[in-house]
Amino acid sequence: MPTETRRAAAEPDVIANRKLIRPSLSDIREQIAKAKIAPAPAPMPPAPASVPAPPAAAFIKPVRKPIPPEQTNAENFYYLKQMQTRIPIVAVLLDGEHIEGVLEWYDRHCLKINRTGQPNLLVYKSQIKYLYKTEEADK
Repeated sequence: MPTETRRAAAEPDVIANRKLIRPSLSDIREQIAKAKIAPAPAPMPPAPASVPAPPAAAFIKPVRKPIPPEQTNAENFYYLKQMQTRIPIVAVLLDGEHIEGVLEWYDRHCLKINRTGQPNLLVYKSQIKYLYKTEEADK
């Protein structure tokens, strides 16, 4: 029994509320950028002959490939170009219907196609099979 009281006196059981601190993603990116920009370390003086030199691979840090972007914005670039040049396009829908007109507007889900002599249409992108320029169909 006396050993238990000595242990309790020597090591008090303190339960502390510890907060887990994680660095933000921007802090990690800054550290990586600083590591890439940091100058190379000064060369080490030659070691005495009795101590073998470490292999050169021990000093090289593995470099990870950057993650490719989730979105390339190629679709948005194509739509903007078609809107600026006002080239007539044909939208072929999933059911085979062809809609010919000029692209006036687009967003994440829809295209607005202006047609001459007919009402303008707002077409869901999910219903479009493919698009092509009217001048390409004549070739």
